[in-house]
This record gives sequence, C-alpha cells and structure tokens, in this order.
Amino acid sequence: MAGLDLTSKWLIVSFFGFETGRAVAVLPFLDFTLIWNSGISYGLFSEQGETGRYVLIGATVLIIGFIGWTVRSVETRLGVAGYGLILGGALGNLVDRLVHGAVVDFISLHAAGFYWYVFNLADVWICLGVALLLLDFWKNPAQATK
Repeated sequence: MAGLDLTSKWLIVSFFGFETGRAVAVLPFLDFTLIWNSGISYGLFSEQGETGRYVLIGATVLIIGFIGWTVRSVETRLGVAGYGLILGGALGNLVDRLVHGAVVDFISLHAAGFYWYVFNLADVWICLGVALLLLDFWKNPAQATK
C-alpha cells in the first residue's frame, strides 16, 4: 500500500509536474490539487516548523512500531488487513516527511460547492484500516479485549 501511495505522489509531483495549489479537474466531483501539508489532518500543527516536523516523524515511528508489535497478536484476517492498511498509510506519509519535509496531498473531492480537505492515498488506507478494525472489533469482541 505504501508503494502505491508513493507512486501516486511521485506521478503528481515529478512526472506530471503539478503546480502547488492549482486545481486540475479530473471528474465533475474530483480535482487533483497539489498541496504540501507540513502538519497532520486538516493542516493541524503545520505552523510548528522543523521542530514540528521532527516531532511528527518521531510520533509516526513510534506508532508504526506499536502497530507492528500489536499486529503479531491479531487472530483475524480483518484485523490483520486493518492494521496492514494503517501501517502502509503511515509509512507512505512518513517517507514524504523524511524526503520532502511535508506530506504530498492531491485528491480534492467536491460537490454542490462543498470541498472536502485535500488528501492522499495514504489517508485513504488509514481510514479504511480503521474502518476494518472497527468492523473486526464489532464482529469479534473477544479479540478486542485480549
């Protein structure tokens, strides 16, 4: 998953050479808009500069380590898939922070004048992973309490 995320970001930044902030219509409800996000979701903590970048890198490494340790005891396919998606997304965004100093976001969904925040495939993997874990905990409550 991290590889697909990083490939999509490379295509937007290097291959197609998108300009930062310029929206390119793909479908009536989808634009590609290159945004450099030095913070986390919704740009939170983006004003912290290099200190914030290193804090986010450190936190991401700790989270990846914790999830890697946790997934060893997961007994269901849904749980393993959920944690795998979260790990893939976290790795993709971590590589961005290490290489670019910020995360490459480019997917912009919109409808009826409402624009969702700009995101990337790593964000999609993380959200899908959380959804799978919630489904797994709902279907297998005994696993969640171990």
